[in-house]
Amino acid sequence: MSAKTPNSFLRSPGVLACVAVCLLIGGAVLADYYRGLPEDAEATYVGRDTCVECHQAEVTAFHGSHHDLAMDHATDETVLGDFNDVTFEHDGIVSRMYRDGSKFMIHTEGPTGDMEDFEIKYVFGVDPLQQYMVEFDRDEDAAEDEIGRVQVLRISWDVERKRWFYLRPPDVSEKLAPGDPLHWTGIAQRWQTMCAECHSTNLQRNFDVATQRYHTTFSEIDVSCEACHGPASLHVELARSKSLFWDRRRGYALAKLKTVDTKPQLETCAPCHSRRGVLDALAKPGDEYTDHYSLELLRSDTYHDDGQIKDEVYVYGSFLQSKMYHKGIRCTDCHDPHSLQLKHPGNETCTSCHQHAAGKYDVPSHHHHAVGSEGAKCVNCHMPHTTYMAVDARRDHSLRVPRPDLSVKLGTPNACSSCHVEDQRQSLPQAVGEELKLYQDWLQAAEQGNTAVAEAITATDQWCDEACEKWYGAERLQPPHFAEALVGLRSGDPAAIKDALRLIAGSALPATESLTPVLARATALDELAQGGHRDAAQAAQRLINENKESPGSVHPMLLATAARAIGMLGASGAISPANVVKILLPLTKDPSRLVRSEAARGILSAGAYSRVTGSRRLELDKVLGDVHDEFMVADDRAGAHIGWAMLSEQRGQWADAIRAYNNAIRVQPESTGARSNLAALLDRLLPLAGQDPTAAQALAAVGGADGLDGVEKIIKQLRHEELPLLARDAELAPDLADVQYRYGLALYLSGDSRGAEKYLQRAVDLAPEVEVFSVALQALQRQLQSP
Repeated sequence: MSAKTPNSFLRSPGVLACVAVCLLIGGAVLADYYRGLPEDAEATYVGRDTCVECHQAEVTAFHGSHHDLAMDHATDETVLGDFNDVTFEHDGIVSRMYRDGSKFMIHTEGPTGDMEDFEIKYVFGVDPLQQYMVEFDRDEDAAEDEIGRVQVLRISWDVERKRWFYLRPPDVSEKLAPGDPLHWTGIAQRWQTMCAECHSTNLQRNFDVATQRYHTTFSEIDVSCEACHGPASLHVELARSKSLFWDRRRGYALAKLKTVDTKPQLETCAPCHSRRGVLDALAKPGDEYTDHYSLELLRSDTYHDDGQIKDEVYVYGSFLQSKMYHKGIRCTDCHDPHSLQLKHPGNETCTSCHQHAAGKYDVPSHHHHAVGSEGAKCVNCHMPHTTYMAVDARRDHSLRVPRPDLSVKLGTPNACSSCHVEDQRQSLPQAVGEELKLYQDWLQAAEQGNTAVAEAITATDQWCDEACEKWYGAERLQPPHFAEALVGLRSGDPAAIKDALRLIAGSALPATESLTPVLARATALDELAQGGHRDAAQAAQRLINENKESPGSVHPMLLATAARAIGMLGASGAISPANVVKILLPLTKDPSRLVRSEAARGILSAGAYSRVTGSRRLELDKVLGDVHDEFMVADDRAGAHIGWAMLSEQRGQWADAIRAYNNAIRVQPESTGARSNLAALLDRLLPLAGQDPTAAQALAAVGGADGLDGVEKIIKQLRHEELPLLARDAELAPDLADVQYRYGLALYLSGDSRGAEKYLQRAVDLAPEVEVFSVALQALQRQLQSP
């Protein structure tokens, strides 16, 4: 019997069947791999109860975390404060906290000034303080999951000391009157306006401008799983499917936070841990930050000149300045992402990475303090804290080396002096010393002109600088710092302009010191432009050209600042409208929404809108439509409508401007600005009624049956209503020149020229460098002196 040939073997029924089966299995696997989710499938929120099915360990760690307890319904389990019929007094008001059955109640001053009873509906936070919230304006037919206007009480619970305290606004010592925006019933204490977005998951504010009502919803009351990982319905669908694969295009169908690039994770945490403006309400975890947010720059009222935290800035702006950020460190290198606790106790959080040469850092030879003392803790030197909300100490995340040498030279704070300034307490009058509880109190007193405190700080800074010189000698780190340029700019030193330009270009610091923080570069450019320096135009244009030659090479935040600078300088006449359009119009097509928005606004602020025609105008208007949506994210605040009204004026869209000003008045009738601006706009339009059809149409809608006479009556009424509001602001802010100036102008328009002179003079005294104040005062005085 002859042996089978290879071909005959392959043709045997068994082999053919096996091959067929393999091909079928392979085809099925391949089909399974390619099937995936439909391209247009949209993820929705499913809640943590679904997540716990597979992620028990993560949910267990999350339970009890600050994210888990960010907000909750007021119940016996969640309320920490004492509501056992206790009283608390502040500013002459005696409030009573008590129970009414299962309800938690407070008897306190209400929006009318009368003492009223309010039910506590929600608790806010868990440590180091807990706040309490009251719901107003709830429609009777509101859905069960809808929330009306919610106000946050200023009477708060100190969790550590177990006592009630009154949370005053910064720099406000007097009693807040009902109707004041800072009163607990005012807009500054409104949950939807100030807090909700970052304390709940999938928040939908749903404010109705016409009815002045909120219909707010959320998928979960606190900061839950999907707040960080994104809506998970598609992820759950994939997990429950019988497929062998996750989706070939979407992976796990969640935000990709565990990438080599640190950016997705950082920019997922950043929205709620940064002080920023919101460009839209559509951000999802993993999105580009500058497509949805505008990070606040290093403003002098929120940061010290060297970038250390001053006011609440929520970490991200600080971290962007750090060497850690430039070295690729991310949030979860130090913090557990679910429990939010540090990954290691004490100094081990730092030494888990900083392990160079055994004992190099966590020893007295490095920190020069007794082992186990406060001075031996890494964070006290490299992450000094500032206390906010009376009891909430927060660490500065710029992770810097203490620089008492900069304190001596520039007057900036430093971590060494924050402790050792206590050595100077005995040199102060007792009454002064008793007011200084924290280092920030010393700094504030010195800033407000207390020379004794300023001298004590200076002496401390000098001692600390000498000690560092003695300890570290030639190894001491004293590289150039961006603070030197910013301090010079802010003090009006002409020589600082050159340093600022080097800072903006990114060449102010040596390459060995990582990169100049983009936040500092943008701040220098912004302040140079605000000062009207023509050099800012060249610096801005260089950045724009650099990005044109190498797209994406300039950070969107810096590029957006350059666009804003061109707009500001165009408005001042330093750049012609034609050149503004030439420079900025291409940026309206930039990939970053932040850049597009600033470029479009810059064209308007420079008065260059009319220079854009045809299809280019249509493209610009599309971007301006996005700008309108940016404003309307905050449509429950007057400022949003005023901002859009001013842009509408610049476009000649008179009806839109009038409508927006009226919406501002409707939303916040107690605020100033909208009435004055609207009266001024109507005044300007009156002479145009016979020439400009759009002006005539807008005025006709305002005047109604009374025609132009009706418009004039409305102008007078607007100015009459605005006057007492401006008087209130002038009294509350006696040191703000702009507020005094606006009240002076309003008095002049009302016919009180002598009163106007008084307040215009006050504005000039407060800000003699502002030309418009002195010009207005001189014009008024000439008028008063003439027959």
